[in-house]
Amino acid sequence: MAAQQTEQRTRVGVGVMVLKGGKVLLSRRRGSHGAGEFSFPGGHLEYLEAFADCARREVREECGIAITNIRFLFAANIVRYAPRHYVHIGLVADWESGEPVVMEQEKSESWGWYDFHDPPEPLFLPCVLAFRCYLTGGQYLDIADV
Repeated sequence: MAAQQTEQRTRVGVGVMVLKGGKVLLSRRRGSHGAGEFSFPGGHLEYLEAFADCARREVREECGIAITNIRFLFAANIVRYAPRHYVHIGLVADWESGEPVVMEQEKSESWGWYDFHDPPEPLFLPCVLAFRCYLTGGQYLDIADV
């Protein structure tokens, strides 16, 4: 893992703001950049994978639920957690079925539905940006905007 942290390459991350009746799905991160911060489900885009397929896969792998109505929210160039550098694709989706459970103990604590307008803190930076873009309609954030 230490080699990954110092490797100088940009990765593509996909985060999914999952909505259900005025609530948003969040869990506190473990064992990676942003540890201790609340975050949406998400992860790395795999080779030749569509954004929506990545969103469905990551949500299923991390919290065991199904989502629908997946749509683009924003793109951001994130260097706050350097030496890691991410191009982040923020998506928003609606809950379809299932109860969220922790599927990857090493990556997150318990999943919970939180009031959209009063999320827990601290929030993982991509989540802060997602809330901002959802409320303002912004879609593009470069290093200077973050």
